[in-house]
Amino acid sequence: MTPERPAGAAAHPFPKSSRPPKRGRTPAGKEPKRQSGPEDGGLYAALDLGTNSCRMLIARPNGAQFEVIDSFSRAVELGTGLESTGRLGHVPMARTVQALRICRRKLDDHAVIRMRLVATEACRRARNSAEFIRKIQRETGLRLEIIPAEEEARLAMISCAPLVAPETEQLLVIDIGGGSTELVWIDLAAVTPEERRRAILAVKLGLRSQTQAPVLPGQARVVDWISVPLGVATLREQFNDVEDDAARFALMSWHFEEQLHDFSPYQNPAPRDGFQIIGTSGTVTTVAASYLGLKRYDRNKVDGLTMTSAQIDKVIRDYLALGPEGRRTDPRIGRERHGLIMSGAAILQALMRVWPTDVMSVADRGLREGLLYAQMTHDGVLAGL
Repeated sequence: MTPERPAGAAAHPFPKSSRPPKRGRTPAGKEPKRQSGPEDGGLYAALDLGTNSCRMLIARPNGAQFEVIDSFSRAVELGTGLESTGRLGHVPMARTVQALRICRRKLDDHAVIRMRLVATEACRRARNSAEFIRKIQRETGLRLEIIPAEEEARLAMISCAPLVAPETEQLLVIDIGGGSTELVWIDLAAVTPEERRRAILAVKLGLRSQTQAPVLPGQARVVDWISVPLGVATLREQFNDVEDDAARFALMSWHFEEQLHDFSPYQNPAPRDGFQIIGTSGTVTTVAASYLGLKRYDRNKVDGLTMTSAQIDKVIRDYLALGPEGRRTDPRIGRERHGLIMSGAAILQALMRVWPTDVMSVADRGLREGLLYAQMTHDGVLAGL
């Protein structure tokens, strides 16, 4: 594992020999590319290499938010076979390098110099991850850092800060990934609604043994956080040998819940008032799109949507009724998601069983957005932060 850097900081991801060109003389008839940086509110990039997907955003600051200029997403399935071998396979690594070459071209085309490129659970667990990171740098010129679970959880939480309701005093953020699931429980009782976002941006997770420290006025307190080493890809792989669809789903859901016993809020019921869950992941947004009946995904309708536990449970029961073939052809689920939706739904159902809620906020945002917010906040280019 590579050492964690301070929020927003990043060594230059390009080696000197392969950095984007500096401004200067260019061939006749061509305009020089203008490199962007924090001093002029230029472009930022965030890349998330997970167990299942490789995703990147390029954005510029825009008031207290940011405007996405370009994006990339591809299901590379890097973690295929990792559960059984403990290593990243040659074919998944080749797929991933090919995707990262496209990311590198986009970074060059936009002349981005302020970026953070990270890898998560698959690279945290694989015995050959350091070798793979060197291969990526050698073949694409990109320097990726493997971030620890607490940094992944913190960044996902930061991305969801704009969705926190003014009346929220207890907040649970859940991020269902390909190889792991992060949960962060925050006490916001000492924070005014106007200071919520700033307080969440300032949260440090640190060691779980330190989460019970006294809270000062205006500060958010981390009650507990956990990274469960089960995500949509790894959970599916563990139960691939169970042929019955409904039985496999039930086993996955109960197996995931068993991993929550060490999370201190698991032993305590959620409060009736002032409690909010924010869910971020492809699973959560797919369930939301299915609830809305969207045959073509629309982020504007999904991001910020609220759902009850009963509504979520109905969508999941509909998935089970469809069966594997029905899910494969359901346009609400999509071709890239149908094979993973039931393992993700099993995780989501377990969480709703433990903490039933009248309102879960759906977030079409996550690690990449958290990386962008952290960089821009560090550079002071977001209004009011």
